[in-house]
Amino acid sequence: MGRRPMTTPPAVRVANRSLISYRKIWRANVMAAFVQPLLYLLGFGVGVGALVNRGLGDAEVLGDVSYFAFYSSALLATTAMFTAGQEAMWPTMDGFRWSNAYRAMIATPIEPADVATGLALYFAVRTAVGASGVALTLALFGDTRTWGLVAAVPAAVMTGLAFALPLAAWTATRTGDASFPAILRFGMVPMFLFAGAFYPIELLPQALQPVAWVTPLWHGVELCRGVVLGSLSVSRGLWHLGTLTVFVVGGWVACTMTFSRSLKP
Repeated sequence: MGRRPMTTPPAVRVANRSLISYRKIWRANVMAAFVQPLLYLLGFGVGVGALVNRGLGDAEVLGDVSYFAFYSSALLATTAMFTAGQEAMWPTMDGFRWSNAYRAMIATPIEPADVATGLALYFAVRTAVGASGVALTLALFGDTRTWGLVAAVPAAVMTGLAFALPLAAWTATRTGDASFPAILRFGMVPMFLFAGAFYPIELLPQALQPVAWVTPLWHGVELCRGVVLGSLSVSRGLWHLGTLTVFVVGGWVACTMTFSRSLKP
């Protein structure tokens, strides 16, 4: 007898496999996504912000908003970067090299491209949960309690996917996790510090500003901040969204190629 056709799309089955495991810890993750941003907001947004707001001309530099509002709205994008980016490294490596879960999947009618798409769906859900926790935190404060938080969550998901999919494509080519700490230390952490989350990139040396422009985090920060604070024009919003889409689509294409090579019999 031949194999029975699958009624559920293969990619959904792949995503569901990861979600089944995630259901065991999602409550703790939601709590962490709520509490950790709250600590950042109290430390940086309120504490450092109190010092920044005493400076002359700070309102003009920050676009006529408080430092709290400026910094806190960027947390949606930075949280998405770290959440999705780390999911694309060690947990994805597990599926390739340690548990061999992905090889078990392709022993069924599931194809490597389905694995890539299913992981993309899981990354999106995982990032949405974390971004929603941040959004709930921001809703506690008057400076960021806007309807823009609703639109900021999918913007954060796009930011997370812009990191997760290229990183997952990279993970598929590795035999171990030796490169992951370097990616965090010399890639994601510098972007966290210099891609506009803490201050406008116009304050950077002029030669470094174009470096920030080509990072997905800067586009994610500007998009999330703009929709939360209502300061984003349509043209700039489309530019940031379009750039993130290029990273997402390019990352997915790269995933389908590297997953196929890595999982071929």
